[in-house]
Amino acid sequence: MRPPRARYFNTTGPCDPRLHYMLPPTPRLPEARTLVEMDRYFVLHAPRQTGKTTILDALASELTAEGDIAALSLSCERAKSAVDDVGWAEALLLDSLREAAELSGWPAELRPPDSPPQVTPGSRFGAALSEWCRRCPRRVVLLLDEIDALQGNSLVSILSQLRDGHNRRSKGYPFPASVVLCGLRDVRDYKLASGGDPGRYNPASPFNIIARSLRLGDFTADQIAELYGQHTQATGQEFAKDAVDRVFELTQGQPWLVNALADELITQMGVTGTITIGQVEEAKERLIRARAVHLDSLAARLHEPRVKRVMEPIVAGGTYIDRHNSGDLAYARDLGLITQKPPPQVANPIYREVILRVLGELTEQNIHADPHSLVLPDGRFDLPRLLEEFVVFWREHGEVLIRQEGYHEAACQIILMAFLHRLVNGGGYLDREYAAGTKRLDVLVRWPYPGPDGERLMQREAMELKVWRTGADDPKPEGLAQLDRYLDRQTLPTGVLVIFDRRPEAPPWKERGDFEQATTPSGRPITVLRA
Repeated sequence: MRPPRARYFNTTGPCDPRLHYMLPPTPRLPEARTLVEMDRYFVLHAPRQTGKTTILDALASELTAEGDIAALSLSCERAKSAVDDVGWAEALLLDSLREAAELSGWPAELRPPDSPPQVTPGSRFGAALSEWCRRCPRRVVLLLDEIDALQGNSLVSILSQLRDGHNRRSKGYPFPASVVLCGLRDVRDYKLASGGDPGRYNPASPFNIIARSLRLGDFTADQIAELYGQHTQATGQEFAKDAVDRVFELTQGQPWLVNALADELITQMGVTGTITIGQVEEAKERLIRARAVHLDSLAARLHEPRVKRVMEPIVAGGTYIDRHNSGDLAYARDLGLITQKPPPQVANPIYREVILRVLGELTEQNIHADPHSLVLPDGRFDLPRLLEEFVVFWREHGEVLIRQEGYHEAACQIILMAFLHRLVNGGGYLDREYAAGTKRLDVLVRWPYPGPDGERLMQREAMELKVWRTGADDPKPEGLAQLDRYLDRQTLPTGVLVIFDRRPEAPPWKERGDFEQATTPSGRPITVLRA
């Protein structure tokens, strides 16, 4: 008999318990079963690659196995190409419905009819569901995955047919007992997509039947430990506790990132023995440099107007106050780009890094300084020289790069971050903290170097970035106080405050780049760079 295949960490598509390390799916969303048992129609939404399809498949299998329900999960993705052609969209969805039933292995009496009813386009999907429910000896539950794929009139039609069937059930009309609409977006975005007002109740809307909107959450630290523990149990290879803690810190539990880091460590890097925190750091860098599909697709959203309106003030440290586009924050949250709770921040440190690297690509192409020239004879990093090199670069290229930067309000921060990344990357690490409303960007340079006895030491240098804007006071006092608090957290005795002057009365570009010395409120000596 062939031995069972070794399992691995999944980074593509739904999880299969025979092939992948995975957490039990349905306990991640206990409310779903309760709503199904109450015959409710509801929305399940979460960012891409968080486990939605895996949970739908598991929930459908569990409900069907209990004997009272015929629960079928199918994807709407095939109907994406139909756009406004309602009849074509219905035909594609019904094909997917029949194929999903065939793949389930159900007996014939549970399956939907092979031939759709001959009714007017715009009624076929609902009529087919009704005919299926009339014949099926069990309550029918329909789980529509990738509902986001439907667009335009096709989306309006399908959702309207579901609403109509839902409301006619009280008169004895056979129709699914429960329907789950699963996708990236929340109810309000389905309303917008179908031409409705997300802020108002509309009795003619397909959405007044929705009982709840559930969001699938990220992994907790304990769940990451449980997932990685499956690999340890299967192979004997352990993850050091501080390595697991660092994975949670870097990912904030985003499921794809959690799996991708483990896959990078085990499959790509071929780590043997106990996995350490240093190897997690290396895996993170490799993952970001490779710009895997998940990270690339996320980065591609940055220039969508709805996303840019949210992300630009976050990167710039400003405040998002656009009341005319109140749905933008919800949209960015649905994409998984920012945290679910205020204040809005980038969802996790890996996304923070990816966002700044993507936005800084234009700047990096213009940097010609040699990273090796910044390493001192004892192996330490020469931060004063880096700042001097930046002044030269800023005087020569800063004005042009600011004009070309799409994220105009955050241009100074993006340009300096790109400069730091170009010269620090490969030998050290950059940790960056930024959030809307803070009016600052904090940076920690971590540079490993050998000690006198050959031991590995870590040099740490802290910087804070501020922007002096038109009509505002000099941000130096506020910056020194904020940097003081950052240095407290990092337990460092000194740091650098960089102030970018964006006022019309700022000095000419060729005169920028003055250094001065200052002291924080607690007495720490600080180097101030006015750019």
